[in-house]
Amino acid sequence: MELTMLQFLAAPFVASLVIAGIHAYLGVHVVERGVIFVDLSLAQIAAFGATIGLLLPIAETDPHSAWVYWISLGFTFVGAALFSTIRSKRARIPQEAIIGITYAVASAATILAISKATSESEHLKDMLVGNILAVSWDEVGRTALLYAVIGLFHYWFRHKFLLISMHPQEAERQRVSIRLWDFLFYASFGVVVTWSVSIAGVLLVFCYLIVPSVGAMLYADRIGPRLAIGWTMGTVVSALGVYLSLVLDFPTGATIVCMFGLVLSVMAFIRPLIQTSPVVDVHQVNYGDVAHGQLTNSAPKS
Repeated sequence: MELTMLQFLAAPFVASLVIAGIHAYLGVHVVERGVIFVDLSLAQIAAFGATIGLLLPIAETDPHSAWVYWISLGFTFVGAALFSTIRSKRARIPQEAIIGITYAVASAATILAISKATSESEHLKDMLVGNILAVSWDEVGRTALLYAVIGLFHYWFRHKFLLISMHPQEAERQRVSIRLWDFLFYASFGVVVTWSVSIAGVLLVFCYLIVPSVGAMLYADRIGPRLAIGWTMGTVVSALGVYLSLVLDFPTGATIVCMFGLVLSVMAFIRPLIQTSPVVDVHQVNYGDVAHGQLTNSAPKS
């Protein structure tokens, strides 16, 4: 590979690693909560907000302006507030149904907004589909800084987030304010999604969130190994996807998404060949182990 090609790929590759790092962690919570499409829904809400922001005169047709980002983030916070209020075992309507409806409405509203655009339509397409190859080192630096702050926030309050995601009954027994912590989770999650969508697009952001977590669940039951597997998978897939998209002249986002599907299929195929013992059910664990980030089987030994 020529040096110029390596230099061209460096920033997109590092950006994909930064995105994979935070999303692989958040994906563990999303999968455990059973709200698989919440990322897709929040991402679409963010895209709708960005579309509205771009159509306003203050944005000056710049999809990366500060106004577009803050308006998009405001819409995402509204979505976070909605999702934090619908989690209840006694609710008549499943939470996933509300998430799906929100995604459909946000998608349709985005289409309606785009239909009123003129010269901004190409900018809107780039914003929704994403073009990670065009990311600059300045954007990579700001992204890494923002995600580091979000990561520190989640690390500091990891006991609360892990407890609510994996043991909501125990959280209720301890009188933890689930609605408050759910809002903080979805709000911080929304900050990440809003920023990621502007770089990578809706579909790629969804894959970075879900696929590494699902792949990790095939091989590990504890939080540490699952994160390690997810981060490794994100790194490998990002490298292959960015390289192949440039060599084969394919859209970068779509190439990385297809690579995620291919790698996940390979991982699922070879698992029975290298692992004979079943993965422990992460819901049958001691709360004390969860609080310290270690998942161990709590079922009685025969």
